[in-house]
Amino acid sequence: MLGTAIRELKEETGVENVTVVKPDIFSLEIVTVDGHIKRGKYVSSHVHLNLTYLLEVDENEILKIKPDENSGVKWVNLEDVEKESTEKWICANIYRKLNEKLRRNEI
Repeated sequence: MLGTAIRELKEETGVENVTVVKPDIFSLEIVTVDGHIKRGKYVSSHVHLNLTYLLEVDENEILKIKPDENSGVKWVNLEDVEKESTEKWICANIYRKLNEKLRRNEI
């Protein structure tokens, strides 16, 4: 799974050099997604399995935007992640947990 996460990170952002901070799963959640319109088409209710690893990339690497997949990808300071995200559940359950552990030097 970790190899898949690294491959997806590279494919989705164009970054090349990825360092694994910890090889263990950081967070695992099942997230319900209500039915919604995406790119003009209805997507029915479903669940996402959210699996999070902690990876590090040099912030000087150039991010490659793919409008159909990652149009919002950008570098953000850890302290600003919650302000930048539109996904409130992920902020409360993943980003906040990550930042709290970083502040306590648990990572």
